Amino acid sequence: MVVSAEHIKDKLTKELGATHVDVEDTSSNRCAASFKVLVVSPQFEGKQLLQRHRMVNTCLAEELKEIHAFEQKTLTPEQWEKQKSQ
Repeated sequence: MVVSAEHIKDKLTKELGATHVDVEDTSSNRCAASFKVLVVSPQFEGKQLLQRHRMVNTCLAEELKEIHAFEQKTLTPEQWEKQKSQ
């Protein structure tokens, strides 16, 4: 499986109903070994941080087998709006 930032973004958008997804390949040579993601989804409403991260990890279970490092930030649409206005 070839893991790309675009693939991760598409999958998170589709499976988590994400309204905003940023994916950055943080590998030193952009070899898709390390990613940093920001996911904004209404499905995160009422969920604790660990539950949100588990949702993302479950969604990307196959991809995470190929990735060396994965950093994620998960926000509800309301939290995202507050963060953007700061």
